Amino acid sequence: MEIRNIAIIAHVDHGKTAITDAIMKQSGMFTGEMSMDTDKLEKERGITIYAKNTSLFYPNPADGQEKTTKINIVDTPGHADFGSEVERVLRSIDSVLLVVDAQEGPMPQTRFVLKKSLELGLKPIVVINKIDKPAANPKQAEEDVFELFMELGATEEQLDFTTVYSIGRDGIAKKNLEDESKDLTPLLETILEEVSPAPANITAPVKAQVFNLAYDNFLGRMAVCRIYDGILKDGESIFVKKPTGEVRGGKITKLFTFKGVSREEVKEAIAGDIVMVAGLPDVFIGETLTTDEDIVEAMPAIKVDEPTITLDFLVNNSPFAGREGKFVTGRQIRERLEKELEINVGLEVDFSDSVFKVAGRGELHIAVLLENMRREGYELQVSQPHIIIKEKDGVKLEPYEEVTIDVPNEFQGVVIEKLGKRKGVLSDMKQTENTSRLIFEIPTRGLLGYRGQFIVDTRGEGIISSRVIGFKEYAGEIFKRATGSMISMVAGKALGFSLYNLQDRGELYIGANTEVYIGMVIGNTSKGEEMSVNPTKGKQLTNMRSSSSDENIVLVPPKELSIESGLEVMAEDEYLEITPESVRLRKQYLTEIERSKVKRK
Repeated sequence: MEIRNIAIIAHVDHGKTAITDAIMKQSGMFTGEMSMDTDKLEKERGITIYAKNTSLFYPNPADGQEKTTKINIVDTPGHADFGSEVERVLRSIDSVLLVVDAQEGPMPQTRFVLKKSLELGLKPIVVINKIDKPAANPKQAEEDVFELFMELGATEEQLDFTTVYSIGRDGIAKKNLEDESKDLTPLLETILEEVSPAPANITAPVKAQVFNLAYDNFLGRMAVCRIYDGILKDGESIFVKKPTGEVRGGKITKLFTFKGVSREEVKEAIAGDIVMVAGLPDVFIGETLTTDEDIVEAMPAIKVDEPTITLDFLVNNSPFAGREGKFVTGRQIRERLEKELEINVGLEVDFSDSVFKVAGRGELHIAVLLENMRREGYELQVSQPHIIIKEKDGVKLEPYEEVTIDVPNEFQGVVIEKLGKRKGVLSDMKQTENTSRLIFEIPTRGLLGYRGQFIVDTRGEGIISSRVIGFKEYAGEIFKRATGSMISMVAGKALGFSLYNLQDRGELYIGANTEVYIGMVIGNTSKGEEMSVNPTKGKQLTNMRSSSSDENIVLVPPKELSIESGLEVMAEDEYLEITPESVRLRKQYLTEIERSKVKRK
């Protein structure tokens, strides 16, 4: 049986998972409403967060006979913050399907994943998806992809890529736009034609590399590996080699291959296949598994781009601490972060203090971790995110990003103005009759806290995406915060009468009957000054004024804080309090006296 290994890569929302789902349904591996996005958070957000393995069996006519080919597919995330998931996957496969939206064309993450693929010598198959969009321009998208290949230094062989056109949602693919098609057979045939069978030297000693980790409640930690040589057997004693050369022994207790999205227990697996191995509780990504300690050398480490932002994770010590969380201690938070490090290779954590310094690839990367923790019952607080500063040859460096923005023409002025104030430099601009595409280079520091403002400025009609382009010279001071904090000076239950009077001062984060404590941030002030307020103050009742007249009060719906919006709006002297039930902003020092003492210092 031949084996083909491919990954599906693309910018966020260009249709990777839709195409993978359609392939699996056509091959009979999926039924009903099954999808590759199985995580609860992925379904809610409509994006892929974790790379996943699946496989299908497809008849391959060769030499006049029907031969079954196993196609291993890895569905990868499209958001730049989860780029570390893509980077390690690309080492385990032999080709990629590069999916590009027929209307939007190549976007920042398209460039990122394509660059990684070309550097590894892979020859992509280009899939121009969503050709049924009203504004789709498949030929222009294909031309833009070719220009991107050239710009990224593709070889002659890589430039000679094959293009397939598709409507992933409907499960349709075509080799030519004029062709009639009712399913994805043209795409599957292209994979068989263009992707070489995985090398299968089964006589050599076993050589496999771990590129992902999984967890089972009964089997514990499991390694997802690509077998490069030999035959891996259940119950076999093996050596685990680190890229640094260190060696330790181990034994395989269970061996699985992938069949659809399910795993299938097998007694052995051959070179070229992707498998899941149990029995190695301390295995890590990038390590090499082998049956011969002397002959087989450790494979090169799987490198991922370094983090760009950092923030502190602390035990929650607010007046409401411990009310909602199940895991609230520093030891429990430490253990959860240690577990996360085992599979989240884009994350770094410094455990040297009681305050854990966590570094990640972006606000969404950190927000997803926090969201998962709160759903698991953890309660904690985090500081404002800061960018990671480096120094090289005496020069201060900071991370920069390339930002691509698509907006209606009427909003381009306000976007250019706002990003200009944040040290963004407009590097390219393309206009059509109704929309503009703006490309900026901007310090990551300038982007922190901007996405919420962008939605307001473009009335929700703009699309913004970015990719990290490396560290460049420090851009100097950036003034971003145009609003101040509205801080509760009392504890109690917020009343509608008081909030009605406060809502003219700015934007509220809480509604009536919300319990508040001293030092809790209940909103922001439009004039940019911090203001201590009493949200629990009721109306003074007299013979002429009664509480029944409260019916005339109309409260503007509050802006409910999420983890992401909280990370965006919080000030440097604030914490974001995160519990299974609530997200609150608070001052690090709760009382005005404490805050004034710190300022005097």
